Amino acid sequence: MQDHFHVFVGDLSPEITTEDIKAAFAPFGRISDARVVKDMATGKSKGYGFVSFFNKWDAENAIQQMGGQWLGGRQIRTNWATRKPPAPKSTYESNTKQLSYDEVVNQSSPSNCTVYCGGVTSGLTEQLMRQTFSPFGQIMEIRVFPDKGYSFVRFNSHESAAHAIVSVNGTTIEGHVVKCYWGKETLDMINPVQQQNQIGYPQAYGQWGQWYGNAQQIGQYMPNGWQVPAYGMYGQAWNQQGFNQTQSSAPWMGPNYGVQPPPGQNGSMLPNQPAGYRVAGYETQ
Repeated sequence: MQDHFHVFVGDLSPEITTEDIKAAFAPFGRISDARVVKDMATGKSKGYGFVSFFNKWDAENAIQQMGGQWLGGRQIRTNWATRKPPAPKSTYESNTKQLSYDEVVNQSSPSNCTVYCGGVTSGLTEQLMRQTFSPFGQIMEIRVFPDKGYSFVRFNSHESAAHAIVSVNGTTIEGHVVKCYWGKETLDMINPVQQQNQIGYPQAYGQWGQWYGNAQQIGQYMPNGWQVPAYGMYGQAWNQQGFNQTQSSAPWMGPNYGVQPPPGQNGSMLPNQPAGYRVAGYETQ
C-alpha cells in the first residue's frame, strides 16, 4: 500500500477496536486498511492506530474533520502517518526489547514530558524530529544535536511522550535504528554535584551519563530542562547586583564544577548579610 495515504489516529480508548475506527472513518472515502496497534506481549491496545485511504483528498478531509472528535469517551488526534520503509534488521534492532505503554508511562513522574531520541548519526534536523514525533501529541519544544546524533522532544503531556517512546524506540529513521527513553526532569538536575556525591555520577544521570561529560554541557541543560546562559553571564550579573557571588558560586556551572565551594557559598552565610539570607537558595525569613 505504498501509494495509499495513511492517517495516524491517536489517544484511542482501550476498548476501541479496528472495526470501530474503520466505521468512524468510512464516511470520508474508500478505506484500504485500518488497524488498532496492539502490544505484542499483552494483546492490549497501545492507544493509537492507522487508517489508509485510496484517495489523498479523502485522507486530508478525514484528518481535518476527525481531529478532536469523540470516539469511545476520548477526543482522538489525527495526523499524517510517518511510515518508514523497512530496513534490514541489525543485531541491535533484533535485540531491542518491545516496550509496553504501561511500563514506560510509569518509568518517570507525570511531570516529565521530555523524550530523548538518539542514534540518528546523519541527517538529524528539527524538521525530521517534528515529522517523526508530531503524530503522538502537541510538541512544545525540540532541541537537536546533529554532531552528537541525538535530540530532545518535549510534549505538552506525559502520556503523549510515553506513546512516542513506545512507538519510536527501536524503529528506523533515515536508515538508523534509534533509541528512545525519558529525558531528565528539571527537578532531578537542580543539584547534580549533590547527586554525584550521594550516588555516583553515572548513576545520577542514568543512561545519560556519557552525554553529560563536561560542566559546560550540564550548565546548558539546567533550569528549564535544556539551556541557560553561561556561568560567566550569571556571575557578572550577580556581582553587579551586590549579591557577593563569585563565578564559582554555582558549583554546577563553569570550570569549578565538582569543586567544593569556598566559605560563604552554597547556602552558608557571608559577612554583612541580613539574617535569613542564603546565597545559593535565595531564602529569606
